[in-house]
Amino acid sequence: MIGNSLESCEKRTYCVFAPTYLNKEIEVGSEEIYNCIKVNEEIFTAGQPTAEQLLSLVGEGFVTVINLATYDPDYSLADEEGLVRSLDIIYHHIPVDWDAPQENDYYEFERLMVQLPEGKTLIHCAANYRVTAFYGLYAQKHLGWSAAQADEFRAQIWTGGNYPVWEKYVREMRQHNC
Repeated sequence: MIGNSLESCEKRTYCVFAPTYLNKEIEVGSEEIYNCIKVNEEIFTAGQPTAEQLLSLVGEGFVTVINLATYDPDYSLADEEGLVRSLDIIYHHIPVDWDAPQENDYYEFERLMVQLPEGKTLIHCAANYRVTAFYGLYAQKHLGWSAAQADEFRAQIWTGGNYPVWEKYVREMRQHNC
């Protein structure tokens, strides 16, 4: 066990700004990943995993990792891609700028999602904010979720009203795609 979320997050810049109610973790194997949501048996969304947490994914049947975070030496793993690929897990990185998400970021995410191989997928970013926004849009378009369901999914971790750039992004992407 890595420890409780406060201990494991104190060293990460993104945790300093996260409200206390966001300090949720669920187990993936014997490890915990910050802000993890088990969407179904195949899809998990989460914040930044540690190297140990990524290692634990192998025994749990994970075949794909999608990372939506930009690289930041304060909280990113130095060579996440190398570690994940060394475990024979497929790795995709779409660095989504928190302050300026782009339409093409979502379209690349959507392209990956529609062609996922069988098996479990971990989709993560720094704190599961970008991921819940993108997955909600994807589920609305491809899985028949309503806007309310997508918003409820995202609200498990955060609300867009706290981040006007993201509220606008989600609203505009829905107009174009959902």
